Amino acid sequence: MNSRAFRRGAVAVAAISASAIVLAGCAGSGGGTPSSDDNGEVTLTLATFNDFGYTDELLAEFTEETGIEVVHNKAATSNDARANFFQKLGKSGLADVEAVEIDWFAEMMQYADLLAPAGDDVKGRWLDWKEAAATDADGNLVAYGTDVGPQGICYRADLFEAAGLPTDREAVGELFPTWDAFFDVADQYKEATGKPFIDSANAVLQGIMNQIEYTYEEPDGNIIATDNPDVRESYDTVVDRAVPVAAYAGQWSEDWFASLASGEFATMLCPGWMLGVISGNAPDTTGWDIADAFPGGGGNWGGSYLVVPANGENVEAASQLAAWLTSPETQMKAFANAGTFPSQVEALESSELAAATNEYFNNAPTGEILTNRANAITVAPFKGPKYFQYHDALQNAVTRVFDGLEDKETSWDNWVTEVSAF
Repeated sequence: MNSRAFRRGAVAVAAISASAIVLAGCAGSGGGTPSSDDNGEVTLTLATFNDFGYTDELLAEFTEETGIEVVHNKAATSNDARANFFQKLGKSGLADVEAVEIDWFAEMMQYADLLAPAGDDVKGRWLDWKEAAATDADGNLVAYGTDVGPQGICYRADLFEAAGLPTDREAVGELFPTWDAFFDVADQYKEATGKPFIDSANAVLQGIMNQIEYTYEEPDGNIIATDNPDVRESYDTVVDRAVPVAAYAGQWSEDWFASLASGEFATMLCPGWMLGVISGNAPDTTGWDIADAFPGGGGNWGGSYLVVPANGENVEAASQLAAWLTSPETQMKAFANAGTFPSQVEALESSELAAATNEYFNNAPTGEILTNRANAITVAPFKGPKYFQYHDALQNAVTRVFDGLEDKETSWDNWVTEVSAF
């Protein structure tokens, strides 16, 4: 693979994670303080969200190599992880290693002095833009890049067939050159079946907005959110065309997880990390496939980093874990576990990645497809310190319309009022 193509375009993704060596507690992203036994052996805490591909077996390899055990806590959503992170950063209660999602990464970088810098030995391993975003004004690398999130289209071939749509991967890819074409197929599917076509209206909002270079803020700090015609057009498109054909307003609810197996909808916008979410929550479901296509060209969704709070009790060991989890070899293992697409240049150039297939998704050549999708990305959206707040509020506006609580104009006006106070 040509890594320079990624430097031109790929943006980063929000990964997600599985259990771990010692699964402590359940939900929150927080991890508490590390512990040592009477022999002085260290136990580290790792906090992630969704599915980063960090399975029990993978973390056991780290323990076998180092003697350091890992307690893995997993927040239900990136939103939950963010709330916990900023509540405790610089104080106490964070995990030794914390996952940070790209939508609130710039917000976090305002507090880079509260993070332990990575060693010089790991610099230069990532895509240029991935590493540059994690480098503070003093030249310190303060975060370890996990994945990037090039998107394809995941679809249920069996449901497509029942609706009279093509099922072959290549033919399906030809259905979606533009967003208008995507929604036309969605309308056709709903008319034929009476069922929603796409899983979530706000997933579509995310997909469209990630193709816009400047959305809510500009690099000089100028706020353009409520005056940006691209934002208004995106909102109108989602409300007018995605809401009527979507099963849910948003993702990550219990019903949404259950519907991955039930056939309630036929398609999803699929960054690499979503493959693990689908297969992990619908392991016995057949019919899922992935097409080498994305409306409007290319798009990146998410992308995460690992950081080490500087006031942790075992910073050196935590830095060792963060570096190990984001090494080229481990990134390839995480990709095999959950589809989290690597951000390490060495991994991206490997023949192993180029030849990767996914048995669950009808043996799709996922390495080739996601590489193509990454190379199709032409816009790296600027996400400033307040990106998460503006975008979360806009998603809430879409949700109000989806739920019938407000009409389109009222919900937009309320969003404008809300974010004008940020």
